[in-house]
Amino acid sequence: MANFSKQWCDINDPLMPADFDILEIADTLQPDTYTPEICEGFGFIAIGRSIDNEIMLAMPVPPKEGDTEEYIQWVPYNDIIK
Repeated sequence: MANFSKQWCDINDPLMPADFDILEIADTLQPDTYTPEICEGFGFIAIGRSIDNEIMLAMPVPPKEGDTEEYIQWVPYNDIIK
């Protein structure tokens, strides 16, 4: 089942009901913690708070040629939600 954040729905399909709100989840997190949450629209797999209390989203990065595993890049919320 695909999940979509309120923020993605607001930007891309305002009539679509959202499954969760990034900001509501982030408000429950302490600095330097995260919780798994997938947004199919934006493509992130977790919501976190940096050590500086900034909201961060975990974006999977596909493996480069020759690598066997993808890795995660933490991206600031404001870089994704524009």
